[in-house]
Amino acid sequence: MNSPYKSSKHSTYFDVYDKLFSPYIGKDITFVEIGVLGGGSLFMWREFFGPQARIIGVELNPDAKRWEQEGFEIFIGSQSDPDFLEKIVREVGDIDIVLDDGGHTYEQQIITTECLLPHIKDGGMLVVEDTHTSYMEGFGLRNRSFIKYAMNMVDRINHRFARLTPNAAEKRAWGISFFESFVVFDVNRKATSVVSAPTENNGEDLHAKDFRHADNQTYETLLKTSKGLSALKAVPGMRAVAKLVRATVSLPSNMKRARKLKEYF
Repeated sequence: MNSPYKSSKHSTYFDVYDKLFSPYIGKDITFVEIGVLGGGSLFMWREFFGPQARIIGVELNPDAKRWEQEGFEIFIGSQSDPDFLEKIVREVGDIDIVLDDGGHTYEQQIITTECLLPHIKDGGMLVVEDTHTSYMEGFGLRNRSFIKYAMNMVDRINHRFARLTPNAAEKRAWGISFFESFVVFDVNRKATSVVSAPTENNGEDLHAKDFRHADNQTYETLLKTSKGLSALKAVPGMRAVAKLVRATVSLPSNMKRARKLKEYF
């Protein structure tokens, strides 16, 4: 409200801003906002972060160059152009926070994330807002929406787990957070380089019985079935048969549990 120039934000955004950005107040950071429109948000961010922050605006409208007179750095170009984004990185260097409030098309959001995520400093973040456009018409092919892109990345992040496919996993983002109309990519390369492995302390072992599968009838049935089929594994072609048998045995139970969970999807 104190900004001298117009800025339009949704009322639900301010609590998210506070949660995400408060730890950076008073810090010597590089903050890039894509999409500055009337310029009011640039003044908001300078007031919020403090005079130590380097505030950079990215805009398609060349008139935004006027804000350089107010001490902001302004880049004019399309966020869907990888060459333009690379030019920004070459001139600016690594970035602490990127806030994508640009054109909100899936192409713009995805290309911006792909191009700038590798240039976020450790401990920094890339924040894409107005992601509600993934559920609206006019912003791209809905089956290639930004939210679908982000969910695919969630899958790849979880594949860092050692028993899955860590070599093909996502390692540019440590984690992803979802808020209403926001997707946040946290960067911590040291954490993403840690190889997951069982870790135990030296506490007394009481040899407690593992009950994790006590309520999973499918698992227990499969366990018994697998034991019964184990002697046949050496027979050529029987591995495929064993797999089919296990799938057939588990089908009724799986269907029952799927129906039970349906209301949550």
